[in-house]
Amino acid sequence: MEKIILYVDDAAYAREFLSRLTPEAVGTGARHWVLVACAPRMTHRISKWVSHSARENWRAKWFAKTQEQLMPLLLLEESRVTPVLAKGPLAELTQRLKMEHGAGRVIDARRPKIGVELEPVAPNVQPPAQSGWALPGAVLGMGALLMLANELSE
Repeated sequence: MEKIILYVDDAAYAREFLSRLTPEAVGTGARHWVLVACAPRMTHRISKWVSHSARENWRAKWFAKTQEQLMPLLLLEESRVTPVLAKGPLAELTQRLKMEHGAGRVIDARRPKIGVELEPVAPNVQPPAQSGWALPGAVLGMGALLMLANELSE
């Protein structure tokens, strides 16, 4: 049984990401998926007002919701899924999971974020790249305003 460690931070993006993968990239037959869910970080301002137990409760609910959305996709062809909630550095977690579950492939299906560099999950696995141009709305709005002003002055 092939073992695959799958890193996810957004269930909808992960479903789309997995649907784009070719069968050769994922493999065929029964698999053992180690689903590693990376919960979104809370900002400093939020963490100041929310207790530790409330944060952990929120993370547990987010984890359950993510599992619920991805399990039907992963449990095909007599596959198994071992869910893990990520805590701490992801490269260390990958090493620990490889030792615990045996050598396997690592797939990073985390959603790329504009202006944020994702932490690598393993030394030989690159985080997903941002696609296309990333321009803030204010820059686009200023460009449109300048074009309109240029048209009106002629």
